[in-house]
Amino acid sequence: MKKLNVFVPIIAFLSTTLVYASSSQFFDTLDGQFDASQYLSENAYGFLPVPIIITDPAVDGGLGVIGLFFHENDDERDARLKAMQNADNAANASRHIMPPSVSAAVGVYTGNNSYFVGGGHMGFFNKGNIRYIGGGGYGDINLDFYGAGHIELERPIELNTSATAVMQTLKFKLADSAFFLGPTHRYVNAEIKPTNLGDLIGSFPPEWEDTLNDLFTQSITSSGIGFSAEYDSRNNFFSPETGLKYELNYLWFNDKVGSDVDYQLTELIGLHYFRLTKSWRTALRVEVNYADTSEILPPYAIPYVSLRGIPRARYQGNSTAVTELEFIYEINYRWELNAFAGIGKASNEFSDLNESESLISKGVGFRYLIARRYGFNMGIDIAKGPEDTVFYIQAGSAW
Repeated sequence: MKKLNVFVPIIAFLSTTLVYASSSQFFDTLDGQFDASQYLSENAYGFLPVPIIITDPAVDGGLGVIGLFFHENDDERDARLKAMQNADNAANASRHIMPPSVSAAVGVYTGNNSYFVGGGHMGFFNKGNIRYIGGGGYGDINLDFYGAGHIELERPIELNTSATAVMQTLKFKLADSAFFLGPTHRYVNAEIKPTNLGDLIGSFPPEWEDTLNDLFTQSITSSGIGFSAEYDSRNNFFSPETGLKYELNYLWFNDKVGSDVDYQLTELIGLHYFRLTKSWRTALRVEVNYADTSEILPPYAIPYVSLRGIPRARYQGNSTAVTELEFIYEINYRWELNAFAGIGKASNEFSDLNESESLISKGVGFRYLIARRYGFNMGIDIAKGPEDTVFYIQAGSAW
């Protein structure tokens, strides 16, 4: 099953590439190489299919696809074409132009019968002074719960979560600066139930089974509103090479906005992109999340360590911190190789975060500039975490 999960998406991706490459619309006039820029901008129904491979053993692998639709008006299209034809810097001149709006549709199905369908939109309005990112969907997810922070179960609890989720953020540029500020909203309506209580059942009398099932069975809504503040000086929105992005999200979840649980969520993300030499670049990611609550949060709402090579939601806690460093070597402007390593921590108390276990991941990958007009690349990462080796197809930056 795992071998099938690895090779089927690769075959599908290569087959799609070969079909596209049979059209002159998919060759760049600059170097004659495969490039989807013209197709994405000049075909009203053109989209970029991105295969999804899931090698997470928690869901027994899986397959899916994202369809990316790029939107731009005539003025934006002309500016991009002019930048691409710039003889002095034809390879990457278009990276410094305002990005186009993008819509996405996604569908995923996994080996343990989990699935998700949904979509989203990233829009740039008023010459980039207004940014909107929103999305939603429905999922029926079977995922193991290992505990939170220092409380780790000997055997995970198998939970099924059926949920409808909507998340959206609207940001406004502050004067003539790189700062943005605006409201954000997150909503999840979920039905949670255990499919196997693991060692918990064996630790208590049989007549307690119904009580334990009731304890882990919830029909719950989490709804939060807040603000998002951002500083963004990256040279490209999709696959940046230089610049900084700092983002602070703060949300209140309480009954006044329709939430069944009360807590405050703080997220701080810092991304740094630097050029070292003509061929070498580096990137650094720092992320800290903290859920301030006196309640027991539903598993989907507990922050988790997010690193390549570590299964999603494997390590959770009310406090999490991640640092990841990446080095990139540019073979030429089309191809590049990358190597990365990261460390993460999870704890239930922010003050205990420094003393918690260090979770280390590392890996290698490559990227190909698949749409020069947008500075958009695709590629593959292979990452090794504390337990597993995970394979990813990446569209744009991994962050």
